[in-house]
Amino acid sequence: MRKPTWSPSSFLVYAGGLVVLLSAVGALGYLASQYGHAAFAGWSLLVLAVLYGIANALKQRGHWLTAGIFAYASVIAWGVFVGALWVWFGWLSTSAVAHSPFHGFSVARLSLELLVLASVSADLRLFKFPFIASIGVLVGWVFLTDLVSGGGGWSAVVTFLVGLAYLAVGSASDRPTAFWFHFAAGALIGGSLLYWWHSGDFKWALVCVASLVYVGIARRSGRSSWAVFGTIGLLAAATHFSAEWSHGRDGGSFAPFVPIDVRGWVPPLVFAFVGFLLVALGQSRRRAA
Repeated sequence: MRKPTWSPSSFLVYAGGLVVLLSAVGALGYLASQYGHAAFAGWSLLVLAVLYGIANALKQRGHWLTAGIFAYASVIAWGVFVGALWVWFGWLSTSAVAHSPFHGFSVARLSLELLVLASVSADLRLFKFPFIASIGVLVGWVFLTDLVSGGGGWSAVVTFLVGLAYLAVGSASDRPTAFWFHFAAGALIGGSLLYWWHSGDFKWALVCVASLVYVGIARRSGRSSWAVFGTIGLLAAATHFSAEWSHGRDGGSFAPFVPIDVRGWVPPLVFAFVGFLLVALGQSRRRAA
């Protein structure tokens, strides 16, 4: 499996292919509002056939990158087509999926997710395009969370465990697709931690500790996505602490705990500290290298 290189031409291919994908999604949204379930299934099949046909034609001509982008779009089109079929057959409710994808046990919903994962696996083998794996890690998390949880706190626990599993898979592989496992691991673990630790100074201090752990993982794995997520965590904590510390409190006034003073110098000081901390972490990495 080849690893895409970033260049002006590859950027234009990525941008153009994703614009085509967005236009196809927009067209399908319009068609869904104009036609019934059976007709929409037919239209979605046509979009799938066009995108997949273009991907295979480009692959035959040796245009690996462009073929991969259209294969990526065709996987999403496949998911839309299968979902349209399930809705047409009466197996799947569009309102239930839109409002709570993890609510209740649904064979139709789980089968849709499995069929998308099967398409990801098949197209990864056929086109060998790492970007397709990003769909797989997302739908894989949705499938596992949908299978064993119904939303809320338990879904956060499952999300955290899936993130740890993705971290193990990404660390054990040197294939280009490992990037997406690391990226998904950082997002899922961080998202579950923020779900638990999003209020109170002590919990935000834990977010700071977790962010430093992320930087440590970035150093050991060589994956910059962990450093990016760690930076986001530190900045989020800095936003909380600067908002808390910039307001004085007066417990003895008529209206207790109402802000009576705004310390405008606190936010710049807090963010300056975070900025110098990030520079120090970056410099220590360079010296270690």
